[in-house]
Amino acid sequence: MKFERASGVLLHPTCLPGPHGCGDLGQQAHRFVDWLAAAGQRLWQVLPIGEVGLGNSPYMSPSSFAGNVLLIDLHRLLAEGWLPAEQLHPEPGLHETRVDYPRVRAFRMHRLRQASACFFTLPHDPRHEEFARFCEAERSWLDDYALFMALAHDAQWRPWNEWDAALARREPSALHRAVQDRHEPIRFWKFCQWNFRRQWNELRAHAHRRGVRIIGDLPIFPALHSAEVWANQSLFELDAHGHPTVIAGVPPDYFSATGQRWGNPLYRWSEHERRGYDWWIERLRALIALVDIVRIDHFRGFAAHWEIPASEHTAVNGHWCPGPGARLFDALTAALGRLPVIAEDLGVVTDDVVELRRRFELPGMHVLQFAFAGDARNPHLPHRCTPDAVIYTGTHDNDTAVGWWHSASPRERRFASLYLGTDGHEIHWDLIRAASSSVAAFSVAPMQDVLGLDGAHRLNRPGAATGCWEWRLSWSQVQSDHGERLAGLSAIHDRSDIGHAALDR
Repeated sequence: MKFERASGVLLHPTCLPGPHGCGDLGQQAHRFVDWLAAAGQRLWQVLPIGEVGLGNSPYMSPSSFAGNVLLIDLHRLLAEGWLPAEQLHPEPGLHETRVDYPRVRAFRMHRLRQASACFFTLPHDPRHEEFARFCEAERSWLDDYALFMALAHDAQWRPWNEWDAALARREPSALHRAVQDRHEPIRFWKFCQWNFRRQWNELRAHAHRRGVRIIGDLPIFPALHSAEVWANQSLFELDAHGHPTVIAGVPPDYFSATGQRWGNPLYRWSEHERRGYDWWIERLRALIALVDIVRIDHFRGFAAHWEIPASEHTAVNGHWCPGPGARLFDALTAALGRLPVIAEDLGVVTDDVVELRRRFELPGMHVLQFAFAGDARNPHLPHRCTPDAVIYTGTHDNDTAVGWWHSASPRERRFASLYLGTDGHEIHWDLIRAASSSVAAFSVAPMQDVLGLDGAHRLNRPGAATGCWEWRLSWSQVQSDHGERLAGLSAIHDRSDIGHAALDR
């Protein structure tokens, strides 16, 4: 898939400013879109927008289809007439600089339940018809999701394989009783997804009006404790009791000497193939309906994945197993046409990974923080890029550019200094400029790099169980020259028309 030359910014919506403990889809998200447009940026990379799971990670979501209910704008629920104004006063302990997930969840979920109760006491409200249409249109995943969330809440969020055996095995009679007994919580979770979808669609429409496209994210593996694994147990490598026999991860790498033991169950690819990859087709179809471009996480896992025995405590003793390869992407292409997909092809990239990506004309990724560990043949260096690529200063898994510079080896800093012609004083802008001037179709920088923030503002640390996905943006950090410099670079590197005026000054 060939993409028009453009540049953009990576920022997860929970990182946005706002009064209720985390960013959401309301006024501040629309304001951020406006800022991107004014800065000549045509792309907003949002990362996964699903519910968060272990470690606050959206890559461990309890659903591969549902949106994160914490992103629902509570002010919009006030405007709908479903919340009283006094419920929106900021609560002590809801931080402006970091997301305190337990407090945020308690605050927001209480108000979502209030709004839901109010909505369902208004039976003649014409919006009930819209809600019913949404539930019918999305029933293929929404029914299982809503029941799963209701059951998980009753079980105090214990994994589904620890529930009553009849429910864990999804015996029809047990499922029927569960649906009958949990009418109100089931419709509450559907109410939340309806509101998420309405608000998301409005934000995306606003982005399109401002010339901004949204890059979403598809995590390769769902979490074990998720509606999709519970509802599709035959598609995963589970034993008779619902416990994974093998789990996902990656071998020792740049981020960890013992590898990364993610813990997600692995796919039973033979069953996916027998079913014509229908689950994957519907999953990608659903995400394409929400975003303009999809970054598929851990693309190399489709060529071969690192299989770890579930009994192992690290990823060291895993081994490579073949994935579905071209068979999956043939099925996806046949069902969906040309795929608007970016392949996250980082990590151990072998020839079969490269061949698979090129066969389906999917842009790959280059990361400048990886570029200076080696020599001039390093594939992440700008002069090694190709037009069918996306180049990043760093990803959500990396340190900030400033943090990377201060922790890099002396050899890396010397190589970067010589290559970029810099003393490192503004290393973040040096990297942004190098990415922007490359031939890669897309150039993307995390918002922290635009602002020149140090490693204390890092979003994620792969393998860390706590302290991740908490950073938040403050508008006080954003100065006028940040947008002006981005606009100027994007203009002179043919990524935007905005900023050409800088050439005439």
